[in-house]
Amino acid sequence: MKKNTNKIALALVLLCAGTASAESQFPIADMVAGNLVQHYQNSTCEQLWQEKAQKQDKPKSPREQEMIQILRSSPQMRNEFINKIAAPVVNKMFECGMIP
Repeated sequence: MKKNTNKIALALVLLCAGTASAESQFPIADMVAGNLVQHYQNSTCEQLWQEKAQKQDKPKSPREQEMIQILRSSPQMRNEFINKIAAPVVNKMFECGMIP
């Protein structure tokens, strides 16, 4: 019985390891998404409104442009990125009255 339990535990560990590696297929996009979500969660509505007003007059940085280009050229990465940021960012925008 103990051998079966060990085999099951090993199988679960390997399965979890495979799942974890699949989740980090795009580590840079994951990092950017995490930073963006953290930024929205830690910012006040007033800060977000000020940033929005400032960004309207300001061109995107070369780094932002590069990330946008990468997301445009990789539908799979773009999908994963959007799936990670959509709910927390849109919820914060809704709370702040930035979207209806």
